[in-house]
Amino acid sequence: MTKTAHLLVVDDDRDIRALVAEQLEAAGYQVSVAADGDRMRAILAHNTIDLIVLDLNLPGIDGLTLCREVQAKSAIPIIMLTARREEVDRVLGLEMGADDYLTKPFAPRELLARIRSVLRRTRALLANLELPEAQRARFAGWTFDLVQRQLIDPQGRTVILSGAEFRLLKVLVERHNRVLSREQLLALGAVRQGEDRAIDLQVSRLRSKLGDDPKAPTLIKTIRSEGYIFTPAVDLT
Repeated sequence: MTKTAHLLVVDDDRDIRALVAEQLEAAGYQVSVAADGDRMRAILAHNTIDLIVLDLNLPGIDGLTLCREVQAKSAIPIIMLTARREEVDRVLGLEMGADDYLTKPFAPRELLARIRSVLRRTRALLANLELPEAQRARFAGWTFDLVQRQLIDPQGRTVILSGAEFRLLKVLVERHNRVLSREQLLALGAVRQGEDRAIDLQVSRLRSKLGDDPKAPTLIKTIRSEGYIFTPAVDLT
């Protein structure tokens, strides 16, 4: 059974918050609401949110700043909801990482349709990346035990991995020879929501543990403007 999606509606207009929440709850979604960026951050810190409906014009921290902040830390899809109608605002919102953009006044049924569309795309992305669970991976002389959470180097020595390094290496080896974007790595749990600059930092640390030259890596390669790829042949058992 597909779990009920948890949506977060962020808008400083009380009537709009109530209207949108009522419509979405009637459609079967779990809904949280926030009137500003501080409340939005608090909800994100204590809940797993599947999609955010975000107003641009908010008191204090504006919607674009919040959008950029969310996209830097997670893969949560965002639908912008705003009274700004100029094309430049729409383009800017999408460039900041928003998945869709809807102007006020709006029809609740249209917002619901857009939410369903974005959630379908997000779930399809994850489904395409799902793989059967493996217990062990061998690559370039290394042995990676996914059950015991141990990494053994070619000389038979155990290399200690942090929890974050283990999660990242697991995602990379299970999807070797696939370019994984930052958004995909976040969505797959390679790093956890809220870890600033986590992907670049963890890739650097993991390369160091694997003896992979950061200037000319042969195991974890950077694909400019696309993401990372784990290139060695991997035997998964």
